[in-house]
Amino acid sequence: MRTILKTTLVIAAALAASGCIIIANDGGGQTVITSTSPASARADTRAAMALSDDRRPEEDRARDSLRMPLQVMVFSEISPGDHVADIRPEEGYYTRLFAPAVGDEGRVYAFVPTRTAEREKPYADALAETYGNVVPVVGLLDEMRFDTPLDVVFMSQEYHDFHIPAFGVDVARMNRAVYDALKPGGLYIVIDHSGRAGTGNTEVQSLHRIEGDFLRAEVEAAGFVFESASPALANPDDDRTVSVFDESIRGETDQFVYRFRKPG
Repeated sequence: MRTILKTTLVIAAALAASGCIIIANDGGGQTVITSTSPASARADTRAAMALSDDRRPEEDRARDSLRMPLQVMVFSEISPGDHVADIRPEEGYYTRLFAPAVGDEGRVYAFVPTRTAEREKPYADALAETYGNVVPVVGLLDEMRFDTPLDVVFMSQEYHDFHIPAFGVDVARMNRAVYDALKPGGLYIVIDHSGRAGTGNTEVQSLHRIEGDFLRAEVEAAGFVFESASPALANPDDDRTVSVFDESIRGETDQFVYRFRKPG
């Protein structure tokens, strides 16, 4: 089974001066994330502090052991002052982390697709009431617009859904809209449940999985450069043949975490 934090995630130290963050885990080991500059060290420290923000509900904290939020945030290069769009945040797990991480000088757009707005817009409104730097936005995914150029567009476990015909999304146009929304050099972070090689987008509705190479090719076709992948959510014991909602694998699916950059 994938090595995960089986108990509450504990921030043992955030050492901005030395540029590393150490996370203690229940196995007695440590996960060390090393920054490359004082600026990124400060950003990493802000990410660590976001995990302990007292506005986070207990149900979010309970999910930390599976979602590896510190590793994901550091990989996503979320920094103070950033303007970030969280695409279809639903209840707001990541929005609640991004808001304190970007700080008062930053902004987080909670982008709710028009199709799911009746149910999900109230979540975004509640997030804005709690965090002064969160801005709810409702719109079509393939026509998304923001009032300022973005540093990061973040999409977790949602991309595959937008290939389901009922969503009515032109995914190629969506990726281009993300590209246009970003500053030159901006990042597009995509997390999703891994499908088997060769399955493409054929199991997005039945298993809620998508093949990583297929997704990567789609995003690159919009003009993005694939920069890196993180193993933070990988699980080699998931054979990727059952639905992500199957109790045998739910919460522990093999997931890819991709970072794409807009040239410039």
